Amino acid sequence: MAKTNPGRFFEDYKVGQVIRHAVPRTVSGGERAMYHALYPARSALYSSDEFARVSGLPSAPIDDLAAFHVVFGKTVPDVSLNAVANLGYAEGRWLRPVYPGDTLRSESEVIGVKENSNGKSGVVYVRTTGLNQYDHKVMEYVRWVMVRKRDLSAPAPEAVVPNLAKVVDPKDLVVPTGLDFSNYDFELAGEAHRWGDYEVGEKIDHVDGVTIEEAEHMIATRLWQNTAKVHFDATFREDGKRLIYGGHVISMARALSFNGLANAQMIVALNGGAHANPCFAGDTVKAWSEVLDKAETGAPGVGAIRLRLVATKQGAAPFAYKGEDGKYAPEVLLDLDYWALMPI
Repeated sequence: MAKTNPGRFFEDYKVGQVIRHAVPRTVSGGERAMYHALYPARSALYSSDEFARVSGLPSAPIDDLAAFHVVFGKTVPDVSLNAVANLGYAEGRWLRPVYPGDTLRSESEVIGVKENSNGKSGVVYVRTTGLNQYDHKVMEYVRWVMVRKRDLSAPAPEAVVPNLAKVVDPKDLVVPTGLDFSNYDFELAGEAHRWGDYEVGEKIDHVDGVTIEEAEHMIATRLWQNTAKVHFDATFREDGKRLIYGGHVISMARALSFNGLANAQMIVALNGGAHANPCFAGDTVKAWSEVLDKAETGAPGVGAIRLRLVATKQGAAPFAYKGEDGKYAPEVLLDLDYWALMPI
């Protein structure tokens, strides 16, 4: 009997199946230090315990996307080890901050399956929940993944495609307990722009770019214990290239958005997202944002801002991301729609 794990293939997934993912992880300041080393992340709330305390929190949490990567990484051996690509996200919410010393684990429920017309692969939809050592939910999100079939002759399952909300309703956003931006220090945060300074429809070019390096990407992907073969094994793809982990592009683009959105301190919801085109080592990532909506939260001095974050590579036209046919331009790497908290 084979002792090694070949991973699940498309025909192994059944709607309603619940998977408890292996290897819980206790996070520390090490994750924060590595995250800030790998990305140009400079959010004051995640960098400074004192800034966080003035903002009503007990100390600086682990970066929102670092926590996301840890929860996501747990799911890879069971959900996307044999993936062709991670296709999209929806209905994501950060439910409580993650602090050094917390232990995270993940569970996923299969909520949809649909075989592709080529009969070689299919799309699997899962709802993943991240929990801490007290079994409190820290986040939840839906993602869908294209997964290879093991047996091409296996019959196609009944197609089930979940009906997912296009936007997390502002009333369902969870503001961390105690968060208070009444005494927010804009000078220490790095920019003077507050919630009232942004207009719906406004677009912001974040100016800076970062060229993706193979070594940094592989360190980052290993840091999150993401074991997907396409990120490490150059023989796994026909073109002989390692695919850059989509989360690496998300974090890079989010960090680049500091220039223009330094006060969008905490991500609290992920409305949707698409990895529009593959990213490879040598690509230079740049980013721009569009303000899609704004909402009040009821927390002192705290507003919510809905943003589209678009990551592009060299050759992209300014603020362009889709053609007249509705398809993404080939230079677009990421289209992410999220809610963040910002001082009013």
